[in-house]
Amino acid sequence: MHLSARYRNSETHSLKAFLIGTALLLALAGHAQVTDNSTIVVETTDMMVADSPALPWPQSLVAEMDSLMGSDIFKTSQVGLEIYDLDADSILYRHGERQRLRPASTQKLITAITALDQLGTNYQYKTELRYTGTIADSTLTGSLYVVGGFDPCLGRDDLAALVECLQTAGIDTIRGSIYADRSMKGPELYGEGWCWDDDNPRLSPLLCGGSDFFMDRFINMLAEKGITADATIYEGQCPTEAVTICRQTRPIDQILLKMMKDSNNLYAESMFYQIAASTGEHPAYAKHAATVVKNLIDKLGLDSSAYYIADGSGLSLYNYTSAELQVAFLRYAYRQQDIFLHLRPSLPEAGVDGTLKSRMTGEKTRGRVFAKTGTVTGVSSLAGYCIASNGHMLAFSIINQGLRRAAAGKNFQDAVCTAMCR
Repeated sequence: MHLSARYRNSETHSLKAFLIGTALLLALAGHAQVTDNSTIVVETTDMMVADSPALPWPQSLVAEMDSLMGSDIFKTSQVGLEIYDLDADSILYRHGERQRLRPASTQKLITAITALDQLGTNYQYKTELRYTGTIADSTLTGSLYVVGGFDPCLGRDDLAALVECLQTAGIDTIRGSIYADRSMKGPELYGEGWCWDDDNPRLSPLLCGGSDFFMDRFINMLAEKGITADATIYEGQCPTEAVTICRQTRPIDQILLKMMKDSNNLYAESMFYQIAASTGEHPAYAKHAATVVKNLIDKLGLDSSAYYIADGSGLSLYNYTSAELQVAFLRYAYRQQDIFLHLRPSLPEAGVDGTLKSRMTGEKTRGRVFAKTGTVTGVSSLAGYCIASNGHMLAFSIINQGLRRAAAGKNFQDAVCTAMCR
């Protein structure tokens, strides 16, 4: 447990206040309990902290956190926790913050912040139609290439728009070949360290409706729109001399919103591979994105070799991060206002939307906690921002590992957030 020197130096307390505070800290021990059957009991913490002039904020937060850390769940599980006051530029509380733990879907925070930093907030996903050959008498004679850019949002309306581009170009017949160009990324369809028995998304750069059936649906849409395809379907890379018929784009914010609010793993992996492709590697692999993430870790003053970045979604059991690392990313995003202005609206809001819609619905936390949730077997995590009672913006990360029931971790996290907001 650490309390910022800034607060210590700016607050002068009498010996009496110190003694009262010490007595309160001792009294609080054992009064808060998080049991493994997902029940949190805080018997007197609220009353004692609220009624004590000797424990102003943030001392009251420290007292309540010390109480919560006495929970029974920590007899059999680990926690990495850090709370940082962004306005005061000071750590308020930390415990096990450097332990390397599996982040679950809070890994998406690292992916999102790296993407906004590396790609830029105006980045556009793109899917292209290109051709070689000739167009004459409404017939494309040669090869049509559908070049995938790993846009996870592509659906029926997007297919229709692509086909309409062909019509606008005066094409009603394709004679020759149609190629699916999936060369943007390597051939692996699943992430490193993903459980074989999970319902995992397939990582193809040409998707429709989130499924790897793009070409079948594209051919069907050609017929539906009256375009004759007298062509053989192949898989292959588009040559550089091919002419672009149209380019369909989608802003990164559209991907970010669903990726964070709904914790969509496919969207997170698509963003991870945009990071990988930005290095200029072709095809792009997960290791290329991991290198970019590690470069940012080093830039933030931490040792990237101490962590392992396996994927962008947090599905992998090989990911190892820490609460300290996540808070460092959150602090960086907050300081880069262009990044924060895009990240903040994408985060689930307590009691309002996304994966936090049914959590922290009370008056003190509703609409004041903006954070990414995470759950895999044995792990429950929460990381993001909250607005404290004094109006300060806090960044925090809580990673519970070794849990028999995820609900116990979620309840502990909610109690921590309530303490921060109260």
